[in-house]
Amino acid sequence: MMPPLITLEEHYLSQNVRKHLADTGRKDPYADFPAPLIDKLTSLGPDRLSALDTGNVSIQILSHSPLNASPEECHTTNDNLASAISNQPRYAAFALLPMASPSAAADELERCIRAHKFVGALINNHCNGTFYDGEAYRPVFAKAEELDVPIYIHPTFAADEWMPHYRGNFGEQAAQMMSIAAWGWHSETGLHILRLWASGLFDEFPKLKIIIGHMGEMLPYQLDRIISTSSWWAPDNRRGLEQVWKENFWITTSGMFSLAPLSCLLRMCASDRILYSVDYPFSGNEKGLKFVEEIEASGMMSEEELKMFCYKNAEKLLGVKVSN
Repeated sequence: MMPPLITLEEHYLSQNVRKHLADTGRKDPYADFPAPLIDKLTSLGPDRLSALDTGNVSIQILSHSPLNASPEECHTTNDNLASAISNQPRYAAFALLPMASPSAAADELERCIRAHKFVGALINNHCNGTFYDGEAYRPVFAKAEELDVPIYIHPTFAADEWMPHYRGNFGEQAAQMMSIAAWGWHSETGLHILRLWASGLFDEFPKLKIIIGHMGEMLPYQLDRIISTSSWWAPDNRRGLEQVWKENFWITTSGMFSLAPLSCLLRMCASDRILYSVDYPFSGNEKGLKFVEEIEASGMMSEEELKMFCYKNAEKLLGVKVSN
């Protein structure tokens, strides 16, 4: 019998935020998305619940799609989400944080955890081209450790100044895709993780919990080589990269449905740190379910490991509980 499923990297889009972007003349990163995808992103109604059913998903952890939002926009958006899901036990939520204002982001994280019972936060991989290894962002990580909730670091659109790195003797569409799902989202997030470790963040906050998606954002495949050199380029760190990888990180399979990278991940990450996810609606819940069935048939995981992957690890990390 297929275990119940909890998914962690599952997105929605606030129409309130999109209206505010239009009202303030700011660029809407979702303006060119196909209408059917926007419909799925903005819906928290019966159609989303029906999509959960098609994928055997018991609990979906909702998070706002990548967006640089002000403290006021985050406050309103989080309140609206909390209200929308308050009577639906199949939903839980990660907070949207105003990372351009780290002190306000820390306050908003605490408010969402205490007032709305959110289970953590999902933040962009960078803020207007700036990674979070600087001292300015320490209050957010300090608050997450204090509250004992995870921070999910999620890819976002490349900063404008990064785009020449992706452009070349080919069309703009190729450059755009290489900057997002085809490469940049994952390589930049993996780089960000290494920068956080190199900065000494995990010495300062040894109990900090970080989640990354997409089978580890390229890191598992390169990890042995990275660890073998890490003491040279961060010699003052008390906690080595290998220790931090084992103790501070959780990895989801979001958006990736292939046994080959999963095989690598299983060899580079303890079974209690690997969690199932779909990346809905950019990927379909039914596709994720087929992947779980393929994993089960492959014998790559024991029966208990499959249960841990499907829901038990998420229950432990997030404090949610699948209904029996």
